[in-house]
Amino acid sequence: MLHDSYGLGRVIGVDALGATVDFTDATLRIPTPFRKMTKL
Repeated sequence: MLHDSYGLGRVIGVDALGATVDFTDATLRIPTPFRKMTKL
């Protein structure tokens, strides 16, 4: 996934409330809706 603020990351988990994404510098929880993320 590509996030507007954090850059390229790999989704490591998804549930009804959001996704856990592993970026190079950190692992972050991105809440739904995923407006700033693009599937690559």
